[in-house]
This record gives sequence, C-alpha cells and structure tokens, in this order.
Amino acid sequence: MNKNARFEAFIWCIAFPGFGQLLNGKLAKGIVLIILELLINAMSGLNELIISSFHGDIDTAIQATNYQWLMFYPCVYMFGIWDAYKDAGGGQTPYAAAPYAFGAFFGTVGVIFSRNLLGAMWLGLVGLLVGVIVGLILKRVLRALDRDGASPL
Repeated sequence: MNKNARFEAFIWCIAFPGFGQLLNGKLAKGIVLIILELLINAMSGLNELIISSFHGDIDTAIQATNYQWLMFYPCVYMFGIWDAYKDAGGGQTPYAAAPYAFGAFFGTVGVIFSRNLLGAMWLGLVGLLVGVIVGLILKRVLRALDRDGASPL
C-alpha cells in the first residue's frame, strides 16, 4: 500500500481503535478492537475521566475511574494503531514495533501511578509519550548495533 493508506489507517486508529483495521479490510479484527474499545471505555469510566480532566477536576476524574479496567486501555489503543499501520504496509523496518510497545507499557505504568499525581488521563498520556520516545531511541540503537554486526538479540 502507499504512504497515504498507511497514514489514513494510522490516523483513523488514533481516532478510534478498530477504524484503521476496517479501512484496511480487516473486518473481524476491526470489530473486535471496536468492541474492546467500547467495553473498556464503559467499564473504566473513560469518558467521565476525560471530561473531568479537561476541566481540571482531577479529583472527580480519579473517583470516576475504574483502574482495573483502564489499565487495559493503553495496550489495546497502541496495538490497534500499530496493527492498522502494519497491515497498511508500514512498520517493515527492524524493531519498528518498539515505539508502540513501549508506549503501551509506559502508558499503563502512567495509569498505575496516576492516583497520586496528575490523574489517569494526563499521566497516562505522559507515560505513553515517554514510552514512544524510549521506543524510538531503542529502535535506533538496536538498528545501529545490527549495522555494526553486534546483534543485541
């Protein structure tokens, strides 16, 4: 697929997990991700969390959040983005999944520690961003080691 198709799949999955898969013609995968998105959203109180966070009411956001459910969200979200991008022909370079996987991991860690800091939305997003940056750095280092013949894995 062309770069535009990869970009479209990537952007639609950022908007709503599963939409990129539908765009790529992966109907079953897209429907499963959409159902997971709706289930985790409803069970975690994600919409109330987002609204309260944007209004600066972090205490209400924390009280509205079911952390047992919300911890799944960063992984489902980042996997959906990665999968749609890869199915559209992206992510063919070695270690291309690293930014997505580390974003999911650090986003989840952000959610875990968010009760005492910024709330789940803000600390989750900060964690996700830090994870993507760590993943990009790690991808670059691993690819450099591969070029030098010192394969790390």
